[in-house]
Amino acid sequence: MLGGTVIMACRSEDDAMKAMRQMDKEYKEEIEKGTKGLTDCDELSLIYMKLDLSSFQSTKDFVQEYKDSGRSIDGIVCNAGISKAKPVETGDGFESMLQVNYLSHFLMIGLFLPMLKKSVNECRIVFVSSDAYRFARYDLSTMNYLGPLEGFGFLDYYGRSKLYQIMQMYCLGRRLRDTNVTVTCVHPGMVETDIGAEFKDVKVYQAMLTVGRLIGLMRTPLVGATTVINCAVNPQLKGVTGFYYKDCTPTSVSSLCKDEMKQEQLWIKTMALLQEHFTQEEICCLEGADPESAEQKLGYES
Repeated sequence: MLGGTVIMACRSEDDAMKAMRQMDKEYKEEIEKGTKGLTDCDELSLIYMKLDLSSFQSTKDFVQEYKDSGRSIDGIVCNAGISKAKPVETGDGFESMLQVNYLSHFLMIGLFLPMLKKSVNECRIVFVSSDAYRFARYDLSTMNYLGPLEGFGFLDYYGRSKLYQIMQMYCLGRRLRDTNVTVTCVHPGMVETDIGAEFKDVKVYQAMLTVGRLIGLMRTPLVGATTVINCAVNPQLKGVTGFYYKDCTPTSVSSLCKDEMKQEQLWIKTMALLQEHFTQEEICCLEGADPESAEQKLGYES
């Protein structure tokens, strides 16, 4: 509504178009209310593009399609997230929450990074994480769960995917120091969406929702999005990087999140899993190196 063009990168075109129609409806309602600061257009500038983060190929196809469009890019909001009660393996051989919530976002950022760093404008990366990271264990030897159902702790593995996002922010922030690209993380709060649709029979999850509603923790999607939007477009946050935001305020994180040695262990492990999908230039950009002066491709052992 401020006048930017928003790319709706979604799995389902039908769902994306439905959301876009709703956004246009709400935009017209705001105009009728006389809301100040809105763009002067009949309709919002919204564009659907296909992206399924459970597939590395879909992720790469999306980035290439975007680059081929000739559009510039000022910000990326890594908002996609799934929560699974049972372990599901993707076609790429990874537990689905690990791939959708973390690995494919990492891949997408790495593929876009050369383009971002060449921009004359500030570019912002916003990871939508969660305080659920506090339920997670740090154990890279079991990072990709492909075991039996009875050994799967869904809160642990969902939390791990969110923990990895925060650690990725710190690693990226160090490597992007003194560039035009900033990176922040956001906890949107406990938001009433369909992310927990398959947890109807999971007593622990339902108990958490009940308690959250009773004490007023549950939020609408609009309220949950406020901090995300703030980090993405607030001009007062120009140049701000490496912070975890809750309710539009920088907030401290656990000592595990801030453990630089563990952050770098995760980075190396992730690069080993994804390096076959990157070019030399993209790897050098991720590592903060100059691709033109690099003598050989950086390698990682899995």
